[in-house]
Amino acid sequence: MTRRVLLTGGSGFIGSNFVRYVLNEDSDVHLTNLDLLTYAGNRASLADLEDHPNYRFVHGDIADVAVVESLFEEGVDDVINMAAESHVDRSIDHPGVFIRTNITGTQVLLDAARRHGVRRFLQVSTDEVYGSLGATGLFTEASPIQPSSPYSASKAGADLLVQAYQHTFGLPVNITRCSNNYGPYQFPEKLIPLMIAKARADEALPVYGDGLNVRDWLHVDDHCAAIWKVLTCAEAGEVYNVGGHNEIANIDLVKQLLAILEKPESLITFVKDRPGHDRRYAIDPKKIEEDLGWTPTYNPRDGLGLTVEWYIQNESWWRPLLERASLEHR
Repeated sequence: MTRRVLLTGGSGFIGSNFVRYVLNEDSDVHLTNLDLLTYAGNRASLADLEDHPNYRFVHGDIADVAVVESLFEEGVDDVINMAAESHVDRSIDHPGVFIRTNITGTQVLLDAARRHGVRRFLQVSTDEVYGSLGATGLFTEASPIQPSSPYSASKAGADLLVQAYQHTFGLPVNITRCSNNYGPYQFPEKLIPLMIAKARADEALPVYGDGLNVRDWLHVDDHCAAIWKVLTCAEAGEVYNVGGHNEIANIDLVKQLLAILEKPESLITFVKDRPGHDRRYAIDPKKIEEDLGWTPTYNPRDGLGLTVEWYIQNESWWRPLLERASLEHR
């Protein structure tokens, strides 16, 4: 029997990789991708799948009640909400945009899911809702929600709203909270693709503060596998942290990229830190590993090398996006 999945934000970084993963994984899934195509959404990321019989693209806003309702009336079994404004620096400049998409948009989807009795509503969130860790310890699903930026606050608000809809209305929901993702099709303002682009052009690589902010890095394919595992196997109401067992300071990550590209570390330039920059994130993925049997498969060093190679081979994809972003910031 065909599983009708409404995926929001499917033209973004994680979304476009997820579409490819699911279409390869399960021939009985029909994916409808609802995406507004803001700065981080790129229809070209899935251009080769436009004629796939199990995939459909719909240009629209998750905060538009009429658009969302029309899709649910066609029939939706499961919802995976990936649509989100996600760039922290942009959230500092324009927090209202993040509130509208990340909170109001989620509420519109939840209302429609409730009216139409979906089988599962999966909210794809972030470890940033937990705030900043000290030098030791790991985020678990029981860690307190302490967001530091307008972006993470909007995602935390959406998470709490999702949980409230289960508690109040009995809507079957799950939440996944992942660590930093890397891999193909990531918007080139993000750390790894930006460093690759600048290093290849022998430009200065801007690193915030002292570069010692620590993140846990997860290959996007491993993240996609975790999302699908949660949607298809998890009990309703469960929250799962998804991490890569790969903590590294930003400065060390940049140095690894320079080594792969055979570029000098003299390109690194330290710049003024951004406001409220969290010092360390680190995920404990024990729960999803034990409950659902998911584990990351990418070796961090190999995964980073493959990512660099993808950006070298696909400059025609990311170059126009980077140039457009530069014009927007002028």
